[in-house]
Formats: sequence, C-alpha cells, structure tokens
Amino acid sequence: MLYYHESIYGKCHWPRSDFIMHARFYHPAEIVIGKSVELSSDNKHHAMRVLRLKQGDSITLFNGHGGEYSAHIETINRTTTTAVIEDYHNNERESPLSIELVQAICVNEKMDWIIQKAVELGVTSIQPVSTARSIVHLSDERAAKRLQHWQKVVISSCEQCGRNLVPQVLPLSSLPHWLSQKKTHSIHEIRLLLTTSATTRLRDISKPAGNTGTSLLVGPEGGFTSEEEAAILHSGFVPIRLGKRTLRTESVALATISALQTLWGDF
Repeated sequence: MLYYHESIYGKCHWPRSDFIMHARFYHPAEIVIGKSVELSSDNKHHAMRVLRLKQGDSITLFNGHGGEYSAHIETINRTTTTAVIEDYHNNERESPLSIELVQAICVNEKMDWIIQKAVELGVTSIQPVSTARSIVHLSDERAAKRLQHWQKVVISSCEQCGRNLVPQVLPLSSLPHWLSQKKTHSIHEIRLLLTTSATTRLRDISKPAGNTGTSLLVGPEGGFTSEEEAAILHSGFVPIRLGKRTLRTESVALATISALQTLWGDF
C-alpha cells in the first residue's frame, strides 16, 4: 500500500516502509535518552495522518544543536503522540563550505522554493533583502509573519535532507541597510555578486582558504539597478556570471550553490 507525503509543492507517493525508515522530526527542546517527549501538534499530524506511523515505529529526532536521536513511537492518537528516546548519534551532514545566501525577496512560491532547495544544497544562513525592483513589498507585520514561515520551510527541509544543524533565516532588511552593516572588506569572507554584466566565472576564482565564508548575493526578477550594483561592488563584492545564459532569480542561486559545492565543497 502506498502513502503520500504532502507539502506545499504537492504529493509524493512512497511505500510506507520507506517513510518509517526516514521519519525525522524537529523537536526544539531538550532531548534526554530514556525519557519520553511529546511531539508538536504539526509533527503529530504528520506522523499520524501523513506517514501513518504506528506504536513501536522507529523515528529520528533532532533539536538543531547538533547530532540526532533514535527513538520509537510510544503512543499515537488524536490527542497526543509521544516517543521514547533510545540513543544519541553524533551525525552531521554539513558542507565544509560556509555559504550565506543573500536573496532579494520574490513572490511567495519562488521564495519558498529557493529557501527549501538552498538548505538541501547546504547553505549556512539566508538573508532576505528588499531592493528597488523587488516585486514583493512587505510591511513590518507581514515581514515578521513571512520570517516565521520561511524558518518553517527551513526546518521542513532539514527534516527531509538529514541536516541536524538548522540554518537561520535572518530578518528582512533593505539592501542599503544590509550593505551598511557589512564591513568594506573582510579577509574571512568571499563576496560574490551574480550579474549578467560580469565576465568573471566561478572557476576563475581561487578556492577560499581555511574557514573563509562565502556571501552570495542574488537580485530580484528585474535585477539590481545600476546604483545598487555600484554600491554592492563598493562593498567588496566580486561580480560573476554563470555561462552565457540569463537565469531566473529562482534558478541562479541554486545553480551557483551547486557549482560552489562542486568546486570547493562536498559534491
């Protein structure tokens, strides 16, 4: 019999046994071996209605502080779902690269897609920025709600891809304000600007040494204005482009992160 996993991107049908083997839940609280924990209402619904887990089924829990815990379902019903913690496993699936994705905000579905896939590809943090040509404009209240939603997308992606350290989505900032917070130059960071006007390619850039981080800046659907691009370059960013083709904003970040992981990371 087949069961489905339901997400904002549709339904994926898998055998129930595959889901049991890969059932992972984020539990943002203390996890102690030998103790029972109660799953959140969202996790309870997912375990019971989507994954069709039963009493005694094995699951994995992680709290974002590193490592993961094997456990089994103790009780599962409409009112509560609890799991008994069995053991701790010091497993990490982090890339050796530290990548900060600075993404100009775009329409909801595209932004969710970028965040979800960027986490799967190994980014360390995500900084949403608003720009002159951004189609989406958020009030403070709406921005706070979107931030909560984006962080949930990150957590869901970590549950799926096996990461135990949860990347942070930072509060929305205007591009000028964000640039003003950055130091003009840092020996501990490579700054890359994706732009069609660039002639430099990724393979022309030397591999960063040691713990040097990479900050990747991606513009909105209409691109950066000339004034914005000048300010970005003044802040120490190196303009690069991917091939001869113009990529959409929801494609360029993911393609660049994949290339970075291939050149310098764990792909």
